[in-house]
Amino acid sequence: MYHLTILTHFAAAHNLLNYQGDCENLHGHNWKVEVTVKTENLDQAGLGIDFKILKRHTKEIMNYLDHKYLNDLEAFKGISPSSEHISKFVYDRLAESLASYDVSLEKITVWESDNAYATYTQS
Repeated sequence: MYHLTILTHFAAAHNLLNYQGDCENLHGHNWKVEVTVKTENLDQAGLGIDFKILKRHTKEIMNYLDHKYLNDLEAFKGISPSSEHISKFVYDRLAESLASYDVSLEKITVWESDNAYATYTQS
């Protein structure tokens, strides 16, 4: 099994719902996002998926999030745009856009700081 990972980022503001503490107030993060896919098969060039393809599909999702107030986005209506929910959102969107490729999305890890992250996976 081959595992391929890219790292990207986005900056955005949010506030947590149903939370008591500093994070209930409007604040921002420079999130890092790790995307890991897996495959058993390589193409004739020896690639599971071209990193350019993986980056392009991921960038579309990052553009939706970047420099936004996440609470206002349709994807987070009624829920806290926490790192947990963001990781699942990215996972669901990316799994859909990669469905025609010979890879499976393994996990999405969303770092909200240098020492705090959430990971979503379905396996």
